Amino acid sequence: MPSRDPFRESHVASRRNRPAKAPLSRDAIVAEALRQISQDGGGMSLRKIATALDTGPASLYAYVDDLSELQALVLDHALDEVTVGEAGEPWRDRLERLLHSYAEVLSKSPTLAQLAFQTVAVGPNALRIAEALLEILAEAGVQPTAAAWAIDMLTMSMAAVAAGHAYGLDPAAPDSPVTQAINRVSASEYPRVHAAREEIMSGTGEERFAWSMDVLVRGILSSGQPHP
Repeated sequence: MPSRDPFRESHVASRRNRPAKAPLSRDAIVAEALRQISQDGGGMSLRKIATALDTGPASLYAYVDDLSELQALVLDHALDEVTVGEAGEPWRDRLERLLHSYAEVLSKSPTLAQLAFQTVAVGPNALRIAEALLEILAEAGVQPTAAAWAIDMLTMSMAAVAAGHAYGLDPAAPDSPVTQAINRVSASEYPRVHAAREEIMSGTGEERFAWSMDVLVRGILSSGQPHP
């Protein structure tokens, strides 16, 4: 028996009859879940969402199977804001804009960035992004299998960048744990780290982002066709 596609919503009539309460729907549930993790900064729970929508947790199961399905729906809903650019733009400019947009969307919330790691993104917006990446990489001359494998590499790298921003991690900040630890490094015990401490802490977040993306792109372009 084929599994249900959570991204194709079947009609569920709202049981709410009181005019003072907005109709319950899957879109309302997903929107409230995204609002909570983006604005409140907390995790996602069916109980919290149900309370905000003035209903019971059991009512939500008419619209979503479980928390995992809701997480997939929320991630894809958030990815609707990712800009993929327009065909005809230089491929490198379009790729940079897409990846920057992807990281920027996920960095709005630590929970959202975490969802990108633990949730399989296969909804309409994730597929839209994958389609754009394959188109861009094809224009860049990347072989089909290498381009397909590169989707995960690029999106996961951007999710890692987003997670750092979402948690407010700035390794180069003078008062950050990383800076303090590097400054305390023993020259006799870790001579190379001690010698490179200024370089380790150098560069802005934007400079490091641009450099990381450039390394990824150059690696993909020079990789050739992988052999599974």
